[in-house]
Amino acid sequence: MPMRPSRPSHPPDLDENLRRRNVTNATPARIPTQRHLFDIPDEVAYLNCAYMGPLMHPVVEAGDRGIRAKARPWGILPDDFFAGGERARELFARIIGADAEGVALVPSASYGLSCAARNLEAPPGGRLVVLAEQFPSNVYVWREAARSLGASLVTVSRPEDDDWTRAALDAIDERTAVAALPHCHWTDGGRLDLVRIGDRCREVGAALVLDLTQSAGALGFDAGEVRPDYVVCAGYKWLLGPYSLGFLWAAPEHRGGKPIEYNWIARAGAEDFARLVDYRDEYQPGARRFDVGERSNFILVPMLNAALDQILEWGVEAIETTLAARTADIASRAAALGLGSAPSALRAGHFLGLRFPGGGLPAGLLAALAAEQVYVSVRGASMRVTPHLYNTDEDVDRLFAALKRTLD
Repeated sequence: MPMRPSRPSHPPDLDENLRRRNVTNATPARIPTQRHLFDIPDEVAYLNCAYMGPLMHPVVEAGDRGIRAKARPWGILPDDFFAGGERARELFARIIGADAEGVALVPSASYGLSCAARNLEAPPGGRLVVLAEQFPSNVYVWREAARSLGASLVTVSRPEDDDWTRAALDAIDERTAVAALPHCHWTDGGRLDLVRIGDRCREVGAALVLDLTQSAGALGFDAGEVRPDYVVCAGYKWLLGPYSLGFLWAAPEHRGGKPIEYNWIARAGAEDFARLVDYRDEYQPGARRFDVGERSNFILVPMLNAALDQILEWGVEAIETTLAARTADIASRAAALGLGSAPSALRAGHFLGLRFPGGGLPAGLLAALAAEQVYVSVRGASMRVTPHLYNTDEDVDRLFAALKRTLD
């Protein structure tokens, strides 16, 4: 695998991003319940943000304004094709501690991962490392890459002690070309120390590709510390945005790569609609060449921006602190019922995977809970309980009352 140019310890504008995020060593105060911002009835206990984040009222209103604008398209100006997307780049960059120039707008995590895979190389026999039971979009793309490059796909087995960091580090060596990983495992929230893993990848010359779909917005991440090659994130889960819109961030040395589609708006001079017939080989600066076609979506982009604005107002650190307290309480109460989970030191604070005795889940569990308007999900051998700021103490009480009736 060719050597990649070294990059600075912090991407451009990182210091400004950190200042704006008000990063301190103090533990942020917990955020009181924000249920008033969501359309969730009191009798519904929705503890399933890892499945799909609900839309806040301001997000729905932003989408409604976008629909009404499209109904009268004569009011949509050329500048409107660019302004919303540029703001989305800046907001997401602040959330992950990166620079906006490295952000591209993509429709899904799989799209962003495909961009990354197209621009990374592996020697014959090189290794592409993924986790066991990792989300399929961050596996299928590397299966195909391994076939096309003559490389091998190495799957890190689930560690018996729940220490995914140690297991991943053990798998990354001089044969590794790419480590494609999450920040936390999507089935049970098992957390990876990406700073240590990033250090190891640079030590052996491997690229680090991260899918933050199950963590960005709820779990602190600093691109300047981790120094990944690529980051992808769907917007409809912990970013509380709409479906079919997300982000790709590319490190500076990858921003001259090949996109997977060739649309007009990614080209230099696209702002001048009258001269679009003057075809240009040059691209817009930064990572904009990786933008999906029709990235200006006048409905979804304002919705996502409204959601990101609110997340930044709350603060990711405060969200993480609040949700960690919530899941710790749930884990403690679950233990009294004989249900296990990964140790708090080895899982993400916003994410809890409960395990039933014997490793299996009771038949009809989800249907029984849903019948009482308690909503969680099952992935792998875990029942995921993933609250957000819209949850209340009463929601947790409803969960355990329903669980006790189901398990008795």
